[in-house]
Amino acid sequence: MFDGYDSCSEDTSSSSSSDESEEEVAPLPSSLPIIKNNGQVYTYPDGKSGMATCEMCGMVGVRDAFYSKTKRFCSVSCSRSYSSNSKKASILARLQGKPPTKKAKVLQKQPLVAKLAAYAQYQATLQNQAKTKAAVPVEGFSWGNYINSNSFTAAPVTCFKHAPMGTCWGDIAEGVRVEVPNTDCSLPTKVFWIAGIVKLAGYNALLRYEGFENDSSLDFWCNICGSDIHPVGWCATSGKPLVPPRTIQHKYTNWKAFLVKRLTGAKTLPPDFSQKVSESMQYPFKTSMRVEVVDKTHLCRTRVAVVESVIGGRLRLVYEESEDKTDDFWCHMYSPLIHHIGWSRSIGHRFKRSDITKKQDGHFDAPPHLFMKVKEVDAAGEWFKEGMKLEAIDPLNLSAICVATVRKVLADGYLMIGIDGSEAADGSDWFCYHATSPSIFPVGFCEINMIELTPPRGYAKLPFKWFDYLRETDSIAAPVKLFNKEVPNHGFHVGMKLEAVDLMEPRLVCVATVTRIIHRLLRIHFDGWEDEYDQWVDCESPDLYPVGWCQLTGYQLQPPAPQSSRDSQSSSSKQKKKAKSQQYKGQKKMTSLQLKEELLDGEEYSFLQGTSDQESNGSASYYIKQEP
Repeated sequence: MFDGYDSCSEDTSSSSSSDESEEEVAPLPSSLPIIKNNGQVYTYPDGKSGMATCEMCGMVGVRDAFYSKTKRFCSVSCSRSYSSNSKKASILARLQGKPPTKKAKVLQKQPLVAKLAAYAQYQATLQNQAKTKAAVPVEGFSWGNYINSNSFTAAPVTCFKHAPMGTCWGDIAEGVRVEVPNTDCSLPTKVFWIAGIVKLAGYNALLRYEGFENDSSLDFWCNICGSDIHPVGWCATSGKPLVPPRTIQHKYTNWKAFLVKRLTGAKTLPPDFSQKVSESMQYPFKTSMRVEVVDKTHLCRTRVAVVESVIGGRLRLVYEESEDKTDDFWCHMYSPLIHHIGWSRSIGHRFKRSDITKKQDGHFDAPPHLFMKVKEVDAAGEWFKEGMKLEAIDPLNLSAICVATVRKVLADGYLMIGIDGSEAADGSDWFCYHATSPSIFPVGFCEINMIELTPPRGYAKLPFKWFDYLRETDSIAAPVKLFNKEVPNHGFHVGMKLEAVDLMEPRLVCVATVTRIIHRLLRIHFDGWEDEYDQWVDCESPDLYPVGWCQLTGYQLQPPAPQSSRDSQSSSSKQKKKAKSQQYKGQKKMTSLQLKEELLDGEEYSFLQGTSDQESNGSASYYIKQEP
């Protein structure tokens, strides 16, 4: 059906009916393909002759959906079957009211039964889909429903350069037209229709079929990078059926004129969009590659680990000495926590030697060029020195920015940082930050930007003042000019929704919200959880993803915590204050499967929207306030 459309280079003004008056399509950025009315990008249905009946199988449908120029058959197979002499005789006899011959009955049986079976299977599929949508378990969180019911906005895909399509998303926006499956149809075969983007939320788009105008009753959410989303014109070039939805099938008598008016000059996806999606989801890291990664039990050193799996660029690394492969660590392939084999030795970083003397069969070292490169620094002049004070995000409590000290200066711009007042005697909780890391700040950063600075544990002279502390400890502050003060135009705004890794439990990707923005620093709140679980994250962190990333890559998304679990977590945290652990994990969030057991049947989610201070994107001073 709709294997080919008539070219519509003809003038359509005379054929448009009075009820087809529509508002002009708002102009969109010119980088997307423009739908023309000459059949080059899209050809339109004739629509003048209404319905038709297949002369082979008797199926009734929209005439323009039928095969061949004469529109006599619903498919290629019916057209070919009709060409046999016996079939011609059978059809003529049926049209003349004569009983078909025995031979004709046999020939007719197969295509008719096949079509009836296909139709029955199609109806069963629709029923199953309806049942699936009706029963929404805890793990069946829907971004579309969540955003619609709360009028949320999501961070655009262009904010995430490391994510699929992050650098080639282009100008996909509201108003762009696509071809999608038509679920409002009773035909036994899969058919398509044109829809426009009503709202964007990351990769997800709220679509409305053409012809529904302001009627949102059949609006639906889908992932724009999904395999069933195509640019306008794909059906015509692929020979796929394009049929108007049943609800509005009789709304217009001339679908050709309607589509010409609605689509000419509108924008659609690039022709190679699906190819770009596929290419952007090819990852260079492969299973069995060996890397060096931070030891989650002793942050001051690295260990050898092997890539066990790759999902959406996220790596599940299994430490090489783990015989049962349960001692693992999750991180993104662009994480600053992983390095090529030999990195630790090259910069003077502590390294735990493996008891395994030789590589296991099939394991091989990941090439150095696969890892994220850091900016080159000039350490020849004024540079960091041991004992210098600064402020740093605590790797064991990412919600806190703490008073910290440079404990060791390594090669290539790397530093070992310790959190004042809570360091282990052997330095096993020192953490490696590069000098250009957005996780370390000059003295006074928190005060100037109205962020609560966590003083050293046990420090009694409160409120904490840097001037006094430096004098008491006979220390100096690291020079401000040594820190990275570059602030990219990241595009994030307070209140935007996204999917974020819980870095204290890095296997979890959760529903999250941006609640504060300080230059390039984002405060990430995990929806449904207490603020104490919030984390400070850089705007270019590879652990932040657009809405719909989990669905696109097949990763499990952790939904917001229900009210019952949040209440229990709140009372628990008040009774027992969180203690620091040597392991690179903090308080564990319960997964959706664990939460499921605590929920009553039919209980709805109760969500809290995070609040924030006024957004700050400016280049405020990094300098400490001078005191006498």
